[in-house]
Amino acid sequence: WVLQTACTDAMQWHSDVGVAVNLSASQFRHPRLVPSVAAALSSSGLEPRRLELEIRESVLLREATTAPATLKALRALGVQLSMDNFGAGYSLLNSLNTFVFDRVKIDRSFIPEIDRSSDALSTLSAVTGLGKRLGRVTAATGVENAEQLRLLRLAGCSEIQGLVVSPPCTAAEMKRLAKHDDRSVA
Repeated sequence: WVLQTACTDAMQWHSDVGVAVNLSASQFRHPRLVPSVAAALSSSGLEPRRLELEIRESVLLREATTAPATLKALRALGVQLSMDNFGAGYSLLNSLNTFVFDRVKIDRSFIPEIDRSSDALSTLSAVTGLGKRLGRVTAATGVENAEQLRLLRLAGCSEIQGLVVSPPCTAAEMKRLAKHDDRSVA
């Protein structure tokens, strides 16, 4: 239902605006995941490139034997894939090579420290640099203020998500925000 609703709502937005949907571990393991995604795209009419599926790194590591085939099947649909919560808890850099993603979303736990610790900023810069060299978009989550945004730009982070852009909003509010198409923040 969430996937279908997200795709249907996104059809009401500007054609350059996509929608991201988090997949739980049980959803990712479900044998009908790929057909469900295909059905949601088909029934809504949403272009696959406008749908991003976010999968936690920990889920991928637990499902290491089946994850590559599932990701390959999702990629074949044309959707965007995002490794969510990269760096939270345990993290394997090898997962950046094993699982092919369009975007690496840096966990929000890194963000509060970047304006207080040069080590935190250096770590973030290294992750964004690695992402860039691997051809991946790096997105920081939990960005709450202008100083964090400034530092993330300096670190080479290509996308952000957080209160500095907008608080969580309804699909109708997103439609209004997307109409303005003001990309000056990110």
